[in-house]
Amino acid sequence: MEDSNPIALDGKTMEYVEFFTYLGSIIDEQGGSNADIKARVGKARAAFLQLRNIWNSKQLSTNINVRIFNTNIKAVLLNGAETSRTTTTIIKKLHVFINGCLRKIINIHWPDIISNSLLWDRKNQLPTEEEIRKTQWKWIGHILGKSPNCITKQTLTCNAEAKRKSGKPKN
Repeated sequence: MEDSNPIALDGKTMEYVEFFTYLGSIIDEQGGSNADIKARVGKARAAFLQLRNIWNSKQLSTNINVRIFNTNIKAVLLNGAETSRTTTTIIKKLHVFINGCLRKIINIHWPDIISNSLLWDRKNQLPTEEEIRKTQWKWIGHILGKSPNCITKQTLTCNAEAKRKSGKPKN
C-alpha cells in the first residue's frame, strides 16, 4: 500500500517501506511484533547453537548451564521486550523456545516426559510473561524518574484532551 501523503525530510521524499529495523527491533506498518519476535527467536537460537559445546560439557553442572542460558540466551531473546506488545501468541512462541532450550540443557529427550511447570520449577525459571512484566515496570520506573522535560517521560505521561463526537465513527 503506497502512502498518499509523502513525507519529506530536508527536501527529500522518504521512501515507503512495509517494515524497518529501529534500535534492533523490527517495526511493521501495523505496529505489530510478530516479525520482531521471529527475528529475536532466530538470534537467540543462533546464540544457543554457538554455545552447543557448553551445553554438552560434562564439566559444567546443569545449574551453571542454566545461569549461562539466562544471561546469554534469554538476554538476546527478551532484549527490548519492555517496550514491545505482548500477546498470548507471542508469549507461547517464547515459551516453546525456552522450554526446548531448557530440555536440551538438562538432557530430557523423547520419550522422557516432564511437564513444563515442573521443568521451570526445577530450574528456578520465572514465567516469560512475568519476566517481561518485571522489565516493563522497571522501564516505567526509570522513565518516571527522568526530568519533566524529557521527551520519553512527556510521551508516557501525556494526557490527550481531544474531544470527539459520541457514537460510532463514520468512515
